Amino acid sequence: MKSYYCLVKLLCRRILVIFVAYQLCRVVFIACNKSYFPNIDANSFLGGAVFDLSAIGFTNLLFVLLHLLPGSFQYRKGYQKGLKIAFYVVNLIFLATNFVDFEYFKFTGRRSSFGLITAKGMEHEIGGLIPMFLINYWYLPLGFIVFSVVLWKLLGNADFKNKKTEYKPSIVVKQSAVMLTGLGICFLMARGGINSKPIRIVDAVNYTSIGNTAIVLNTPYSILKTLGSKETLTDPNYYSQTELNKIFNPVLYHPTKGEPNKKNLVIIILESFGDENIHIGQTPFLDSLITQSYYFKNGFANGKVSIDAVPSTMSSIPSLMNSPLISSAYALNEVYGLPKILKKNGYYTSFFHGAFNGSQNFDQYCRVAGFDAYFGKDQYPKDGAFDGSWGIYDEEFLQFFCDKISTFKRPFFSSIFTISSHIPYTIPERYQGKFPKGTAEIHESVAYTDYALRLFFKKAQKQDWYQNTLFVLTADHTSSSGKGKYTNNVGKFRIPILMIDPSNPNFQGVNEKNFQQIDILPSVLDELNISDTIVTYGKSYRSPKDFVVSYVDNVYNYISGDYYLAFDGNKSLGLYNFKNDSLFQNNLLMREPKLKSQMERFIKAYIQSFNERVSQNELTVKKK
Repeated sequence: MKSYYCLVKLLCRRILVIFVAYQLCRVVFIACNKSYFPNIDANSFLGGAVFDLSAIGFTNLLFVLLHLLPGSFQYRKGYQKGLKIAFYVVNLIFLATNFVDFEYFKFTGRRSSFGLITAKGMEHEIGGLIPMFLINYWYLPLGFIVFSVVLWKLLGNADFKNKKTEYKPSIVVKQSAVMLTGLGICFLMARGGINSKPIRIVDAVNYTSIGNTAIVLNTPYSILKTLGSKETLTDPNYYSQTELNKIFNPVLYHPTKGEPNKKNLVIIILESFGDENIHIGQTPFLDSLITQSYYFKNGFANGKVSIDAVPSTMSSIPSLMNSPLISSAYALNEVYGLPKILKKNGYYTSFFHGAFNGSQNFDQYCRVAGFDAYFGKDQYPKDGAFDGSWGIYDEEFLQFFCDKISTFKRPFFSSIFTISSHIPYTIPERYQGKFPKGTAEIHESVAYTDYALRLFFKKAQKQDWYQNTLFVLTADHTSSSGKGKYTNNVGKFRIPILMIDPSNPNFQGVNEKNFQQIDILPSVLDELNISDTIVTYGKSYRSPKDFVVSYVDNVYNYISGDYYLAFDGNKSLGLYNFKNDSLFQNNLLMREPKLKSQMERFIKAYIQSFNERVSQNELTVKKK
């Protein structure tokens, strides 16, 4: 048994080394993203240990068995060497995913899931983007190499000095008991303890404050929990159907007076133009455009990644899942958004995106949404404008967009999604040194896209369709450069949104109400004077309602007026006056019970309505 106990000690040593490696990854993760976590307490690390042990239990259950199986084969050098290599490789692969989130977290605001590995919708770009990531973040692969070497050395080797191969029945029984005990402990680690239910990603909120759940979680655990499965929505069943419709009903009958005005519609979605990137010297044209537009000062995105922005903007569908709608199990749900509504009213509809065709699954969504045409990199007719990794530079593609829509029959609805302010933030060589570098890596490319936008409007103003066109500009989401108030679950979604009607010089001003991407659809119907019955999770800017809903890191974020409520699907986590307390220092949950109850009532109804309609494919009003 003495030799066998040496193997038990070796297993314990290896598990301990992996556990310490997870802790080290957490410390580095915090260091790389410290501006996003202003308040860290000991409970975050305590909860982190629980989730680390869970990930280790999942990934090492087989190795516990292989280390502890009774038998003389355990003392063969070849077996032990192969076992160490396998243990090392499997654990290293999972630990490597933590290294990805050292930087990728800045863009998503949450730990990466299995979707990161599958890269659904990014199949064409991934080959070109990976080398760019490795070059831009060279210190990550370098650090990982050092980490890998140290890890291998610390795992240790089996000691064969006390090798014995004779087995008595009593010894086999004892070793089997040790093996079963080890497997039992590993199983308890994997499920997160002796609780009645295994821990879930959402349980991270039980250990820390709002916005800090990414510290508690680790990337391997998040990947394992989403491995190979499509997210499915469940009905929380908070209310009866009658009561639900009284609190929130997304079916909106949109009446108007008179005939539609047949104005053209152009929606421009600016990559990563978060509120943190404007009014700081990088966007002189957009800043000036804001002063000549109807500007929503408190504008919000409904998602944290580009793939969320299109269904939100075009179809008034928020992103309330861990998986983007476009790549989820509900990607082919019938939707009735701006393309179909305007097409029914005689519009020619089109969507432009300068990246590779198929990027972000936008082409598929355009077919589902009902666009007449999709224009990607493949449709760009010239050479020499490819940025080397992502697609066509914004300047050339915006000019192509202007030329193309000038050939369309009127009225038309066209949308364009820019790309140059997306990592790797490449700008044309001829503009090196022309734009201010700013204080963040993205800022130079933001300045370039702002310049490209200026040239687009300069050209568009000369076209005969310009005066009869309603323009809507929005960012897709915020960027990774936000500090201070831009790091919490309100600031993470702040973006500029504005509307411009060149034919109406009085359509200008600043709207202080909360406005989100899903509000664009009903607002556009108002401006185009179109009557219809739609399913919308937003509201027109003319509506007296004043709410915003978003979702990140398993927390529903609900804004009503000046107040923000964080809700995890079961209970409220925090209540703040976000306009007076932008850093969330004064939690009002206990001091404002009436307001908490009112806001909980609405967000529960909103979640239930969304889950029911998305899961049952009821995002359109069925004709009877």
